[in-house]
Amino acid sequence: MNLGTMLRQSAAANPQKPAVICGGEILSYEALDRSSDALARWLFHEGLAAGDRVAIHWCNSVELVTLYFACFKAGMIAVPMNNRLKPPEIAYVLQHSGAKLCFSQPQLAPLSEQVRAECPELRRVDCALPALDAPSLASVALPEVSADCVAAVLYTSGTTARPKGVMHTHISLRGGSELMISLGIDGTHVLLAGTQLLHISALGCSLLPAIRKGATMVLMHAFDAAQSLDLVERWRVTHLLMLPAMLRFVVEEQARLPRDVRSLGGCIAGGDTVPVTLQERFHALFGVPVQEVYGLTESVPITCIRAGEPRAGSVGRTLDDVDARVAGLAGGLVGEGEIGELQVQSPANCVGYWNDPEATAAAFDEGWMRTGDLMRRDRDGFFWFAGRAKQIIVRGGSNISPQEVEEALYHHPAVLEAGVIGMPDPVLGERVVAFVALREGLTVGEEELCELVRSRIADYKAPERVVFLPALPKGLTGKVQRRDLRALAF
Repeated sequence: MNLGTMLRQSAAANPQKPAVICGGEILSYEALDRSSDALARWLFHEGLAAGDRVAIHWCNSVELVTLYFACFKAGMIAVPMNNRLKPPEIAYVLQHSGAKLCFSQPQLAPLSEQVRAECPELRRVDCALPALDAPSLASVALPEVSADCVAAVLYTSGTTARPKGVMHTHISLRGGSELMISLGIDGTHVLLAGTQLLHISALGCSLLPAIRKGATMVLMHAFDAAQSLDLVERWRVTHLLMLPAMLRFVVEEQARLPRDVRSLGGCIAGGDTVPVTLQERFHALFGVPVQEVYGLTESVPITCIRAGEPRAGSVGRTLDDVDARVAGLAGGLVGEGEIGELQVQSPANCVGYWNDPEATAAAFDEGWMRTGDLMRRDRDGFFWFAGRAKQIIVRGGSNISPQEVEEALYHHPAVLEAGVIGMPDPVLGERVVAFVALREGLTVGEEELCELVRSRIADYKAPERVVFLPALPKGLTGKVQRRDLRALAF
């Protein structure tokens, strides 16, 4: 089944039910199905063909959802662009993807227009959805779309020199949505995603599972902690999906001004590690546990903590239909409790990187996808995140996970954000440097924080320096950018 057929089936079963709610607009399943059909026909009417790339530069909205499904139904490839990109980054995505058409929200259109001349394959930039009631569109036939066709190219946040375009097919996106459904998502649920739909977490873990099961998806144009809680109260949201950085602000807001959140039955967090202290605060304020889901743009979800099996600090066990192994960086598999790179086989695995055969070849080993993330697996099959292969700190021959040090720092009540990196050291190879942002009105000294860390983990893992900042630099998905921290350490 392709993703367009998935929507058609849910629309037939739930025609008048709200499919998407955003900014006061309510789009029913029937209306979404009808408008995406018409837009798919319009794309062909304008001369595009199956397999062409359609760039989408739009914040969360009913228009964005319609654009996605129009591309899916037309057999074209959706290329969402983050609304925080600057012109050179926009130019790169448009050039690299070879997009023929770009839909750009009116407020963002000047950025796309600014680089249009640099993109020879780009025919034009449209800043509104076209009128879809033209009689000529009715005669345009839609193709049979094979489920193994590429449905979307999602560009990574650029932790490497250049973002890579992750290719997902209808099969892999459907596979990820089925894995999320296995966690208990059903048609009675109302889901609220804090992230933008350009991100795999909102698209693959919220929108597509919701559409598959006939649930309702609540979106925000942009994340706002207070608005999140207001929407929970107004629409009786049953499930939240947040990045850890967002979850922290939601917790702070609920503590400041409590809302009626009794409708909540669960909270899924992923995209980065979720500190145990944050999970504990959320549970105390909202009465439901945080269900941590681990995955990446190339494959999500991979592991999760299921109800009834809490294991503080672990990212859980693999989901059904997902196989995982831990491989040593020098080759071969490692034993129980040893750290190595996580590699996975999953129905949600991407099929590679757009226009980058070398990166695609490097990402797969005989069907196993290399995640680049370091993990250890305990005797019960639970996985424990130990950092990313390129982020591990080697101090005097000992490996130190930045996340482990950050977790210790979060135990101080004054610490709002923490980021840890390794800096070159002529004697030890690397030394540990921590960057900390404090909660408003609270203070703590460098030595007190270092003592706290030493009280919780081995002394050699403690920071040798703590740098205090008003806020930590973050990437497009809300993750702390360690490469930017390095520039601040001097």
